[in-house]
Amino acid sequence: MTEQYKERRTVRILAIESSCDETAAAVVENGRSVLSNIIYSQIADHTLYGGVVPEIASRRHIEKINQVIEQALADAGMTLDDMDAVAVTYGPGLVGALLVGVATAKAISYARQLPLVGVHHIEGHISANYIENPELEPPFLCLVVSGGHTHLVKVTDYGRYQILGQTRDDAAGEAFDKVARAIGLGYPGGPKIEKVSHEGNPYAIAFPRARIADGEYDFSFSGLKSAVLNYLNGCRMKNIPIVQADVAASFQQSVSDVLVEHARNAVREYHMDKFAIAGGVASNGTIRAAMEQMCVQEGVHFYHPSPPLCTDNAAMIGAAAYYDFHAGKRAGLDLNAVPNLKLGDS
Repeated sequence: MTEQYKERRTVRILAIESSCDETAAAVVENGRSVLSNIIYSQIADHTLYGGVVPEIASRRHIEKINQVIEQALADAGMTLDDMDAVAVTYGPGLVGALLVGVATAKAISYARQLPLVGVHHIEGHISANYIENPELEPPFLCLVVSGGHTHLVKVTDYGRYQILGQTRDDAAGEAFDKVARAIGLGYPGGPKIEKVSHEGNPYAIAFPRARIADGEYDFSFSGLKSAVLNYLNGCRMKNIPIVQADVAASFQQSVSDVLVEHARNAVREYHMDKFAIAGGVASNGTIRAAMEQMCVQEGVHFYHPSPPLCTDNAAMIGAAAYYDFHAGKRAGLDLNAVPNLKLGDS
């Protein structure tokens, strides 16, 4: 870490994350040391429906939010009296889910007179890299790939971002879920496609790699999703056997190729020597290995969180909040959920 932050006093932050279908709380010290990180996953609740049901997600958050906060404090061996601030994700995400976390954080802030820090969900994903890579400091490039987001970002400083590109339609993780459902793998799609892909040929089917003429670093995965659906329909109409593993592997390879190509071009254009990935899809071993290989070829240092910190969690929110806290950013008790919050907006 820079001397600016090494010289600061110890700051402990209680962080809360409830933007989608994980109810999470963590205690983070000085933005890099995780004292506890509790996650209640709702996957079992939503698997029956093939995806996240917002109303169910909100109800589960209400049921579990106090429990995960109490467990996070207990695991850290601390109480609210030991906290210097409370941080919470306030967007983007499902509005009902976000409101549960925001309301809880505001209540704690008011009752204990603790400073309140609102955190952008994507900023949290990017900041997950700081936790396991203490030597990582801005500037660097980061690719955020998750169920709801695909962003290629230049991190110019702590809390300062330049969006180079983002998805025009489906996020990569969303495409994984839809394709997994189409080939009969079910929800959640990402881990299931990766698993079955090991048994398939990634070049068996020539699925498209989308390029956008007016946005070199923007992404589009809806065409790829449609190509997979058309292929499946064509096979069924012609009574051609569908090899599930080949479809999964070929789809995954197409996504990986596009992500790596965009990343490589950005590394070269912006002359960056550090590249990071983040988000739920960043835990995909095939994509992570392809990114690492690209970085080796380009002579770039490669960073990534471990899988538990790729998925939604509160530790990453605490890491991001630490730098906002020291920058003097505070939220009032009028903080509200912003489901379509853009990175860089406040």
